[in-house]
Formats: sequence, C-alpha cells, structure tokens
Amino acid sequence: MKKIDVKDRKILYELDLNCRQSNSQIGKKVGLGRDVVGYRIDKLKKNGIITNFYSIIDTFRLGYNVFRLYINFHYVTPEIKKEIIDFFVDYKYSWVVVTVKSEIDLDVVIWVKNIYEFYQFWDRTLDKYEKYIEKHAISIYIKSSVFMKSYLLPNKLKTEKRSFFDMNCGVESVDIDETDYYLLNEIAENARISLVDLGEKLDCSSQKINYRLDKLVEIEVIKAFRVNIDLAKLGLQKYKVNIYLKNHELKKPVFSYLSQKKYIEFMNFALGWADLEPEFVVKDFNELLQILEEINQEFSGAIKKQTFFIAEKLYKQRCLPELYK
Repeated sequence: MKKIDVKDRKILYELDLNCRQSNSQIGKKVGLGRDVVGYRIDKLKKNGIITNFYSIIDTFRLGYNVFRLYINFHYVTPEIKKEIIDFFVDYKYSWVVVTVKSEIDLDVVIWVKNIYEFYQFWDRTLDKYEKYIEKHAISIYIKSSVFMKSYLLPNKLKTEKRSFFDMNCGVESVDIDETDYYLLNEIAENARISLVDLGEKLDCSSQKINYRLDKLVEIEVIKAFRVNIDLAKLGLQKYKVNIYLKNHELKKPVFSYLSQKKYIEFMNFALGWADLEPEFVVKDFNELLQILEEINQEFSGAIKKQTFFIAEKLYKQRCLPELYK
C-alpha cells in the first residue's frame, strides 16, 4: 500500500473528472503550481497508482448493444484456460474480460449490432470450447450509472453531486466519420494524449482535432476522460454486488439510497441477472459485509439475496471495439 496525501487525492479526483485538464487547470483547483502538479502526476504513475488515462465512449450511441457472458469452467488445464481467455481478449468486439472469485469463473462483456450477431459469436465459441464450459449465463446490459470517486475525498461527499453520467441502451445512434473513429481509437486507452500528438497521428491540425473532440463530447459519444487507479496500492478493493429484490417496486428506493454513499462507483442494470448490480470500493471484506448488512437493515425484508464478485485478474477493458483487429 502506498501512502498519498490529500493533495495527491485531490489531483486524482480532478483527473478522474477530466484527465484532459492541463496541469495549470488542476493546480488552480487543488492549490498547487503547474510544475508541482506535473511532478506529482509523474510520481503517481511511477508508483503504479495511476495505471492509465482512458476515455469513456458510449457505444450505445454508435449503434451497439451489449451482452454479458458469465462462464463456469470444468476440465480445464491452465493452458486451456489461457487459450479460452485469449480467445475472448483477441475478439475485436470484447469490452471486458476478467476472471473473478465468486459463483462464476469468467466475466466477458461484448458489443454486437444485433442479436443474430451475438448468436453467431456464441455459436463459434461453443464449437471451440463447449466441453470446457460447465455452465453459463447470458444477460443484456441495459444501463450504467456512474458516480464520482468520492472515496478519494470522503469529506467532499456532503457538498458534491454524486452522479457523474449515465449510459443507456435504446438511445438514438449517431453517425460519425472515419476520422472521428480513428480519433476515438487513439484516445480510448490514452485519453491524456496531446492535441499535437493526435494531429500527427491523424494527419490533421490540432485545432481540427480539438473541434472534433468537443463535438464528440457534445453529442455524448464521449462521456468522460478518466483515470484508472490501482486500488490495491491505496489499500482499497472493488466488489461487484448482485442484489435480488423480493419486490420490484423497491428498485428505485434502493438505488436512491445507494446513490448517496461514498463507496459506490457504478450501478449496473441488466436483463437476465440481478435487479441491481452496484460496484463498491471499500477497504476490505469486513467493510463490504457491514455495508450489505446496512442495506438489509434499511430495507428490512425487501432483499431476497445478495451475492458479490471480486476481480481476480483483469485481462481486457477497452471502451471501444478495436480498430486494427
């Protein structure tokens, strides 16, 4: 675990709100000079606390639907398991590939343009690996509500707006040209890249790049420019919780209750799995158990079941189908 001070936490918080802010802009907000902010960011990267800067791209607006696969293995050797994971990682349209410690072994999230496209992909998967899949579940990703990283600055919780943005299926798709897609491809995993460097990569002026970025934000294809943090380096752990309700009408009250808590980072909604799927960032397993008990007490008799996932290893997370595969 790495020790960081309040200034570092404020810098991380600001980078997560918009990592394309300049060091001068961040410095004015956290009370530090531009060069000091740059030094601290470099140190956070060197210490592995900052792993990368990435863009949240709303692929629903690009005409995609999202399917999730929860897979349990059997009869797999380490070599076969790696082959299956590599198969999903190498698939151009996979968003997330992560092994987990829970009731499932592997979580895969993929994009498709339509149901038949998913059917074809899953058919190919079974042709190759059916004998190693003990069971699986398929769900359709409907919505994600994203929250500020209040766990970085818990004292700010009383005054800040917790909600950051939402992404929903069913929104009207927008048309973007080839240059926009190349631009999205470049910033997907390198959101802090300079306008000059982007211009050189795309053979375009920095002014035109800036205009295109602003336009993609305006039409909500780009939702945010964020920072990835190695939570373990800060003594924190993320858990995905599955909440099954006895009464569907309580979904909104439970959501409203959790939306005010500093530990919530995402709230996911899907067809074919739990009623609510929040993601909590906490100190340890004991804190998670305490939170689950508090939810049960707040909504006595309303919770049918609660389960949780903890990531074992993240193999892929990329908010845009890969351009070059």
